[in-house]
Amino acid sequence: MNATAVTVFHRPADRSAFSAWLDRMAEIASTAEGFIESCRAVSDDPALEPGFSTTFGTERQVNDFLDSAARCRAIAEGERLGFHRKSSDLVIVEGGLPPPGVGVFQHSVAAGKAAEFVAAEAKLVTLSASFPGFEGVALFPRGDTGRWFTVLRFRTSQHLADWMRSEERAAALPALRAELTEDFSVVAHTTPFGSTLRTVDGQTRVTPTWKVAMLVLLVLYPTVMTLSRFLGPVLDENGAPPWLAMWLSQIVSVALMSWVLSPAVAAWFRWWVDPIDGARWRVSALGAAIVVALYGLTLLLFASVKWLHYWDYN
Repeated sequence: MNATAVTVFHRPADRSAFSAWLDRMAEIASTAEGFIESCRAVSDDPALEPGFSTTFGTERQVNDFLDSAARCRAIAEGERLGFHRKSSDLVIVEGGLPPPGVGVFQHSVAAGKAAEFVAAEAKLVTLSASFPGFEGVALFPRGDTGRWFTVLRFRTSQHLADWMRSEERAAALPALRAELTEDFSVVAHTTPFGSTLRTVDGQTRVTPTWKVAMLVLLVLYPTVMTLSRFLGPVLDENGAPPWLAMWLSQIVSVALMSWVLSPAVAAWFRWWVDPIDGARWRVSALGAAIVVALYGLTLLLFASVKWLHYWDYN
């Protein structure tokens, strides 16, 4: 899953020198393993903070970049030039929850509406700044794609929740939505078993239970069948009584499903389990049909391949 490092800075005295220094930061990032893109925050409006983000293929790669000697030397050089960080580096992992007190929002801005969108965001930031615990906002465009993301920082998660639920925010959102091609949302969090949580308009939306149940069954059946065929005989041969053999088999089954198999399947079906993008009936029907087809394939596999018949090896 992609991971993004966000660094927020105090407003520099020399903007041209800061821009040149960010050029060097972008060049260093581009040579690191797993690099995908770098973005600069829009900070012409005083309400918006200067910032720099780098996206990599994995969380390990983004942390390797943050800890790299080249990046550390560049940060030290920036400190000498007066480019001081306003907070610690934030690491945001796709499909994971942001750090406490941090909200990450995705936006799709209508063509020709970037200036209006930035102005609406700045107005929203001015309102949020009056709330307890507010620390700042950085707004990042993703090239010329029309995709933007906002990083909103409060001191604690409770401070952030108070702002998200506030009447002031609700009243200001229509002006922001007018510049978007689709409604914005908080970056999603997906559990290992496929349940995805997103927050839109202050309301939490979660994957329907029936979709989660279908994915669990898709993983559970072949896992149990395979363990019964290969692990069960080994436990029997080593003298494990049935009650203990079953318990040990369940431990292995739960571990495989929780940390390996279910997260992989949930990633493949993210387009389907997403409570917003996957909510349309055509998407839901297509995903359900694919899962049912996979049920059929697994049933056919275990029915026709006698080598997998665990009952023949007892």
